[in-house]
Amino acid sequence: QVRLVESGGGLVQAGGSLRLSCAASGTMFSIDAMNWYRQAPGNQRELVATITSGGSADYVDSVKGRFTISRDNARNSVDLQMNTLKPEDTAVYYCNFVVRATRWGTKRDYWGQGTQVTVSS
Repeated sequence: QVRLVESGGGLVQAGGSLRLSCAASGTMFSIDAMNWYRQAPGNQRELVATITSGGSADYVDSVKGRFTISRDNARNSVDLQMNTLKPEDTAVYYCNFVVRATRWGTKRDYWGQGTQVTVSS
């Protein structure tokens, strides 16, 4: 079984920075995409940033230039550096890994427990 553990959320003033981390443990053959999602009250869960196993990253338009996703394949971990935070970034942030348990097995999604990010104006 694979377990994802997140850390790094909190309360910050607008313009400030936070860094989220997520690390996986358990039996894995490979991790394809590593993703960060967020969900604000009353809203659908939104893909914020994604990074492939090769290190190619992409972002939702609203965070481009402010957020940076990075991964450490040796540690099975991903970080999200969030700068110039805005009140509209307030949400619960979830990491998501697309994992292949064995070489020939199917891919499966795993999720972190979520961490609250609150940006005050």
